[in-house]
Amino acid sequence: MPYYLQGGVVSHSAQAKAQYNLNKLQKRLRRLTGQAVMDFNMIEEGDRIMVCLSGGKDSYTMLDMLQHLQRVAPIKFDLFAVNLDQKQPGFPEHVLPEYLDNLNIEYKIVEEDTYSIVTDIIPEGKTTCSLCSRLRRGILYRTAKELGATKIALGHHRDDMIETLFLNMFYGGKLKSMPAKLMSDNGEHMVIRPLAYCKEADISKYAFSQGYPIIPCNLCGSQENLQRKHTKNMLEQWNKEHPGRIESIFTAMQNVVPSHLADNQLFDFTNLQTGDVIDGGDIALDKPDIPKVPVNHEQDETNQADVVTINLS
Repeated sequence: MPYYLQGGVVSHSAQAKAQYNLNKLQKRLRRLTGQAVMDFNMIEEGDRIMVCLSGGKDSYTMLDMLQHLQRVAPIKFDLFAVNLDQKQPGFPEHVLPEYLDNLNIEYKIVEEDTYSIVTDIIPEGKTTCSLCSRLRRGILYRTAKELGATKIALGHHRDDMIETLFLNMFYGGKLKSMPAKLMSDNGEHMVIRPLAYCKEADISKYAFSQGYPIIPCNLCGSQENLQRKHTKNMLEQWNKEHPGRIESIFTAMQNVVPSHLADNQLFDFTNLQTGDVIDGGDIALDKPDIPKVPVNHEQDETNQADVVTINLS
């Protein structure tokens, strides 16, 4: 019997379309996560991966994607979740244990009062990220070592990486982003970001559809004067006014040409000789050929497969 969109009742066709779109979204996130894992060799046979779960949309989605990958991947690896309870006022301590108990996954809640440390040291009105992130990092590295983790998984996504690129350019004077895979600063831990290819908008939609028990944090992205927030607003405006620009920027991050930049530590300009054609050479005096439509704009993902074949060995 059909239902109609009257008085809050949704029709069968609307329900079917919503389910179709959700399935397509889930397939896209799973495919992109699998692709990132494969491209950067993030997961190997026998890995024990510590999934950092903050209670935000990104980390919930990351855990979901990794659990799916664990079921379908041709290798065996273990997952365990870790949450850092920073003792911020109003933090609902029961939410994550209840959620993780239902998932039947190994987990540990680490209790450290970093909130008091940060608020005691950082004056009111100043951004707290630098100190907060250093404290968190040290605690999570220690926990990873104690629990025998071979990899630490963080929930940063494509948009985080692009924002970091611009923050480093605007304020740090470096062409540097947030890597999909890196060695920790103490050389002891491999850190991976399985959502590196996933858009924040897709993650937000998926998290909403799954009804994750989101726990807000008033120590980081909610700060109005945070430079990252201003950069995010700039990119969102670009995305509205120039569709495809963000995709093109991310593609550029994957296609770096050192010989066409200005870092003489990265490329040996000094010893470049006549007759050396590097990266196709350069047209020098001619106007460069710039596409009118951004690279990778309007990709059709309708017919993408649910799961890619992944060789993680």
